[in-house]
Amino acid sequence: MGLGRTMSVSLEGMRGRLVDIEVDVSAGLPKTTLVGLPDASLAEARDRCRAAIVNSRFPWPDRKVTINLSPAWLPKSGAHFDLGIALAVLASEGHVPQDRIAGAAVLGELGLDGRLRAVAGVLPATVAAVAAGCEVVIVPEPNAAEAAIVDGARIIGVRSLRQAAALLRGEDPPHEPPVEPLVPGVDPRPGRLEGLDMSDVAGQHEARGAVVVAAAGAHHLALTGPPGVGKTMLAQRLPALLPDLDHQQSMETSAVYSIAGALSPDAPQLRRPPFVDPHHTASAAALVGGGTRVVRPGAMSLAHHGVLFLDEAPEFRRDVLEALRQPLESGCVTVARAAQTAEFPARFLLVLASNPCPCGSRSGTGSGCTCTAVVKRRYGERLSAPILDRVDLQRSVGPVSARDTGVNAVPPIATSVLAERVAQARERQRRRLAGTPWRTNAEVPGAYLRRSLPTPPRLVRTVDRLVRDGKVNARTADRLLRVAWTITDLREQREPDLDALDLATVLRRDLALAANQLDGISA
Repeated sequence: MGLGRTMSVSLEGMRGRLVDIEVDVSAGLPKTTLVGLPDASLAEARDRCRAAIVNSRFPWPDRKVTINLSPAWLPKSGAHFDLGIALAVLASEGHVPQDRIAGAAVLGELGLDGRLRAVAGVLPATVAAVAAGCEVVIVPEPNAAEAAIVDGARIIGVRSLRQAAALLRGEDPPHEPPVEPLVPGVDPRPGRLEGLDMSDVAGQHEARGAVVVAAAGAHHLALTGPPGVGKTMLAQRLPALLPDLDHQQSMETSAVYSIAGALSPDAPQLRRPPFVDPHHTASAAALVGGGTRVVRPGAMSLAHHGVLFLDEAPEFRRDVLEALRQPLESGCVTVARAAQTAEFPARFLLVLASNPCPCGSRSGTGSGCTCTAVVKRRYGERLSAPILDRVDLQRSVGPVSARDTGVNAVPPIATSVLAERVAQARERQRRRLAGTPWRTNAEVPGAYLRRSLPTPPRLVRTVDRLVRDGKVNARTADRLLRVAWTITDLREQREPDLDALDLATVLRRDLALAANQLDGISA
């Protein structure tokens, strides 16, 4: 008779809580009881762990076995508790040293043969374990690379229960076949966008300028135009303009992909901003996140610190588009369930692309538009005013002229040149916002723009007059100031002037651009 103890981690969104695993083997009829508010998948761990222990050539206790997961009030879900439970059972019988697992965090799903299976969420679980003081983290071998990203703990990757027991006893581990990694359900797909360059886009001088401003200040962007004019091309080339993720951004984004089970063992840490483009038939749960037992992040969180591209935006269901409202303001997503509430980060750059009408021919070339006035109005209303009000830059994209595609056309500026301008603008924002929780102009609250930044009073008076005259609302006024600051950063100026505010207004309200107005930005 004995007591075995170890620890594991329960995830609620991005937040991990340490869970104590206690196994008591006492006199009584052979019976295994699991307590501590487990869900169905965890309740099945009794049978999985028993079979895994027996098939790993260890005896299962022929007495009363009580498995307790504490704290009892915390709902627990997932099969990643299997390995911790099995090791605690072995420790209670003296098959592994109790002192070797008492301070360790253990994660891993067991097969009936005792071999381990990779699990999702190891990166944020390891972060939580290290923060709680764990010095050793035991994980399935395919998850070891992502766990090793976290400093402060010794990571042990194992292939089976037998290997884990042997290592804890100080013995040479038996040879086991490799563990298959998780099959990613989602992918940031940086490789798909490799080789795409802004110089591929002929013409579209104004739209290119809007894309550069969007990248420099992390401003949301809406592009409207007939098919084939380059809206999707511009959106797909925007991520290459963004700088690499810094350490904190990389850890946050990688943790989201870890929870989604989409981290590769060969590249466990994301260095580049992700690009996520869900199909227009996606559900609200696919965009926001959800799940029946374990809440997984949706497309908005998978695009954290990257680009969320909604092509054919009016074709998305209304409830899907309206789900964007709160994350566009707060930068996070909260998924509420009866038993738990999960919160995921969702600070993304939104790009909307749409046709001017259902047939797509309005303002385009070829056959004329066949849509009635009522159909056009209803189509335009699919993107509601509250959503568009949160989009800083709104531009129409027209057909490319022959002048832009001929032999005498001026070659477009390459991505490498524009990316350097964006990087310099981001660096100016970083220095200006040092000591604040914000990194880009798009995140700065309106009150801080007016009171703490050197925004010229005449600019503030100008936008306030627009609000008083009813031409814009207070939210739009703040967004105009943010875009004006980004234009100033791209132009390498100290503070925004009326020209920067005028260009910000033009880019937001889809007005005609004056000559040379984009000099220093995309020209």
